[in-house]
Amino acid sequence: MSISEKELVTRAVQGDGEAFARLYEGNLNKVYRYIYLKIGNHAECEDFTQEVFLKALEAIGSYRWRNLSFAAWLLRIAHNHLIDHFRRESKVEKVPWDDNVGHVESANPAAVAEQRIQAKELAEKVNRLAPAQREVILLRFGGELSVAEVASVLGKTTGTVKALQHSGILALRKTMLASG
Repeated sequence: MSISEKELVTRAVQGDGEAFARLYEGNLNKVYRYIYLKIGNHAECEDFTQEVFLKALEAIGSYRWRNLSFAAWLLRIAHNHLIDHFRRESKVEKVPWDDNVGHVESANPAAVAEQRIQAKELAEKVNRLAPAQREVILLRFGGELSVAEVASVLGKTTGTVKALQHSGILALRKTMLASG
């Protein structure tokens, strides 16, 4: 029998470790991918991902269901954790892309190389977007969140998120066409 996400969250809020473990397993890749797209370092990303889930575990008792996915709550924690990190470290948000980005299962080395080149070029163009556009694009497509969930994570209206996504995609399209 399949248990809904809302039921799992309710059980986790009540202290059910198995329910939290299932939520962890179901959302680990989304959180990891979002953080990786922000910092680009696998080792650091693994640490950050674990810190996000530790913070979530510590705060799960105060979680209130708001008809948004649990991933939206986790990515809000990740977003805030990264902001704190960049403030503490006084780092500029840059995404160094390595050979693992754009990984393709293919027997054709030329196809793999082409995919990696395209992924690196796209990453460079995403990094040139305005910070608000970049954040929306990363949450929507890296974190696989809906517009409403992105709005919740960023504390913005859905209209603002839609506008930022639209302008970000237009800007990406313009830079892709100019370089292509």
